[in-house]
Amino acid sequence: MGKPTGFLEFTRELPSKVAPQERVQNYNEFIEKYSDTKLNQQSARCMNCGVPFCHSGCPLGNVIPEFNDAVYHKDWQEAYNILSSTNNFPEFTGRICPAPCESACVLGINQPPVAIEEIERHIIEIAFDKGLVQPKSPRVRSGKKVAVIGSGPAGMAAAAQLNYAGHQVTVFERDDAPGGLLRYGIPDFKLEKWVIDRRVKLMEDEGVVFQCNANVGVNVSVNDLLREYNAIVLAGGSTIPRDLDIPGRHFKGVHYAMDFLKQQNKRVSGRPVSGSDILATGKNVVVIGGGDTGSDCVGTSNRHGAISISQLELLPKPPGERTPYMPWPTYPMVLKTSSSHEEGAARHWAIGTKEFTGDENGNLKGLKIVNLEWTLGPDGRPGGFKEVPGTEQELPCELAFLAMGFVHPQHTGMLDELGVEKDERGNVKAGEKAFQTSIPKVFAAGDMRRGQSLVVWAISEGRECARKVDEFLMGSSQLESKDHSLQALAV
Repeated sequence: MGKPTGFLEFTRELPSKVAPQERVQNYNEFIEKYSDTKLNQQSARCMNCGVPFCHSGCPLGNVIPEFNDAVYHKDWQEAYNILSSTNNFPEFTGRICPAPCESACVLGINQPPVAIEEIERHIIEIAFDKGLVQPKSPRVRSGKKVAVIGSGPAGMAAAAQLNYAGHQVTVFERDDAPGGLLRYGIPDFKLEKWVIDRRVKLMEDEGVVFQCNANVGVNVSVNDLLREYNAIVLAGGSTIPRDLDIPGRHFKGVHYAMDFLKQQNKRVSGRPVSGSDILATGKNVVVIGGGDTGSDCVGTSNRHGAISISQLELLPKPPGERTPYMPWPTYPMVLKTSSSHEEGAARHWAIGTKEFTGDENGNLKGLKIVNLEWTLGPDGRPGGFKEVPGTEQELPCELAFLAMGFVHPQHTGMLDELGVEKDERGNVKAGEKAFQTSIPKVFAAGDMRRGQSLVVWAISEGRECARKVDEFLMGSSQLESKDHSLQALAV
């Protein structure tokens, strides 16, 4: 370990942020970097536990104590080698991962946990700055061709790993640039898009081919892919949003959150915006859904200059700290205040949405809501609820965003043409151990297979799926699961 007494001498400190009133004037990232001294101190807090639960907390199995030790000793090559051995894209997870590894940190039992996510971000950015991140091509090509459909984190991870294994990989993306929801879902103030472009360029230099504006099942033939490729990986994500079936849903001004976020990301990047502009400027905004997507709508609406922003959550307000029902090292469902909330929003919990109201021209003007009373089950989780009489009210609202999650991947087009089996939730049915669909040469990974989840889970899924594809093509694989990487075999 870096410093045996580090966890006793230093407490958790996160990098400073640009002040909210300043950062809402643009779409730039606003989290500063540690000074050399602070980074050294934060890495020194890692205790190099005998049983490091952070490993199990991380879906990728990142080797966290070891890279913390390397950071403490300023051995950036070693830190980068350790981090990249399990994580293809630490520049993504270091910015937008909710850090389940920190929830499992042993130090977190009675102190604030190690700032693992920030240390991860610093490792990869220092590695890029020092020229340590270089293209690595496989020594031998297998002669096998693999099509990866979808260029989000799962698709990119699968493509990178399969390329390291020696296969010729082509990634098909229906949008005009790679990245999936990283590009057209995550706002730039959380993830600037040059970060994606930098990684895509590196993958292209390694031999991966990206084909954009390639919508499989529309302008790219499913049968052609089945005929021309030895294996196909479905990594298109969970893209069908959950709707809200209440009166007034048809009024102009009610939108899916992702339509709003995608438009703004295109504006920031200078790309053409399709459809009518969705702008929060000078409007009362209501965001329905208390998760990360809803938070992103809050931050974007603040930057548009909304008059007011209200965020509604169906569930009751979470506790501020762990309860007996969420013991360490489980991931705790506690209250989280995002950077977007810091910038301004009225948050409401245990709210039922009753009806959208509009004017004679069909424009949205309000949302009728009611307070809910929840009962708790024996596990401490919310059970059923009932409306509280006399609490009905109408919020002024000219713009409403539905941010209630996603139900399953798009079925029309590619999936229906392929005819792959789906599970009871409408996701592509593919075993967790084999990632293989009902069509032997077709595999699935990421949200398309497991349902909507975290970026870190998508990367893990892509890596594990790549190993199974490699085994299918070659009979065995040098791509190890979680704890190992083939990158050591690349030059």
